[in-house]
Amino acid sequence: MSPITSSSPRDTLRFGRRLGALLRADDVVTLSGDLGAGKTCLVKGVAEGLGILDPVTSPTFNILLVHRGRLTLNHFDLYRLDRAEQLEDIDFFGSLESGGASFVEWGERFPEALPADHMAVTITITGDDQRTLELVGGGPRSESLAEAWRAACAAGGDGR
Repeated sequence: MSPITSSSPRDTLRFGRRLGALLRADDVVTLSGDLGAGKTCLVKGVAEGLGILDPVTSPTFNILLVHRGRLTLNHFDLYRLDRAEQLEDIDFFGSLESGGASFVEWGERFPEALPADHMAVTITITGDDQRTLELVGGGPRSESLAEAWRAACAAGGDGR
């Protein structure tokens, strides 16, 4: 399936807004990519798409930040965790099933802890401001979400 190409942080925010508008309760999205690839930038756009007004920052030192909007946004960063057992300490599994949408940065560190039906997004730096977003759905809902998101990004508009 074709990737989504972002030419700027503004594009990444816009694409995030489009994804936020498509999310449903208990959707799980993992975000992979080098430091500075744009994972948190994408989540900022998702938050806007969910109607979240408070600022969104990287949860690197908090591990989990929760934001309230149309759906609750659970924003995880698992970079600092060493063992899967630590996921229990942050109520990872309860948060994934809490009726919100969960975005998990560095989720590939603990693949066995992820639900089978989640969308994996890998962000690759392809230029100074350019990024390629590869989407892989792991089940019916996440495959449908990936297709709808691709179509929404290809449709254009939303020039904020």
